[in-house]
Amino acid sequence: MTVDELEQLIRKLVAQGVTVLLFVLGPGGELVDVTPGDEAARPSARSSVQSPGEDTAPPDAPPLALAPTDPPATGDPAPSDDGTTAGGEPVTTDGTTAAAALGWGEPVRTDDFTDGTSGWNIYDGPGHDGNGRRTPDAVSVQDGVLTITGDGEGNTAGMAWTEGSQQYGRWEGRVKAPASDPSYNALLLLWPTAENFPVGGEIDFMEMMDPSRQTTDIFVHYGADNSQIDGSVDIDGTEWHNWAVEWTPDRITAYVDGEQWFETTDPTVQPPGPMHLCIQLDWFPQGGSVQESTMQVDWVRQYTLDGGTS
Repeated sequence: MTVDELEQLIRKLVAQGVTVLLFVLGPGGELVDVTPGDEAARPSARSSVQSPGEDTAPPDAPPLALAPTDPPATGDPAPSDDGTTAGGEPVTTDGTTAAAALGWGEPVRTDDFTDGTSGWNIYDGPGHDGNGRRTPDAVSVQDGVLTITGDGEGNTAGMAWTEGSQQYGRWEGRVKAPASDPSYNALLLLWPTAENFPVGGEIDFMEMMDPSRQTTDIFVHYGADNSQIDGSVDIDGTEWHNWAVEWTPDRITAYVDGEQWFETTDPTVQPPGPMHLCIQLDWFPQGGSVQESTMQVDWVRQYTLDGGTS
């Protein structure tokens, strides 16, 4: 064994906490016992002796190799089988948005409900067409997700994003709704800020009427006689999807997850003035016992047509 090999072996043993005693033969073959601290005998081999219990290796000793361990976790927590993180928080992602797919630019308004329902006008009064009641008690927010709950008595909720109303523009929201009672419809819609329905029009760009939430409809209301045109798309509304509408002077187009599923260019259906976004779980009583139903909204965003400020 060469001196260098011996030195490497000694360093390895020292680093592992092994007590090393170096024995050197003298010129006549006699044994010389080199003990710790005998500096005179150690320079050529640059050996080091570490006593048991010392916590640190000598400055020039190689680092102690540790057994491999799992690297620390980085990035987002992995979801569990029930759709939550290890800490129990819901896992949601944006998915594909119409805004990203079509280059709508930056939103002029956005709400991810981390501040509750600040900025919303929550209805408190009779329900849709005078049926049931809309009450703020039916609105809740947890972990940045808005939930509207309709009970067996027709107590439900709706809310309006009236600030920033605009004529023409784009709106998008991320929504899911579990299978429900047939009497509850989940909606994202544009409502006339002048409160002059039906003349002011209405664009229900996401209306889940199907209680299994497997088909979603659009209804464009127009005219003094409340005429309507409509369309539908087959999609699993019990899962998160991004529902969007683009309203221009020439057309009204609906999207889900960045894909167009409805469009009209009929000028007679155009709303005559500014509108704003509403979120509603509306009660259409069918008779009999009513199952509690809900809808959830992760976020909503509003854009102008030119991608600038409104």
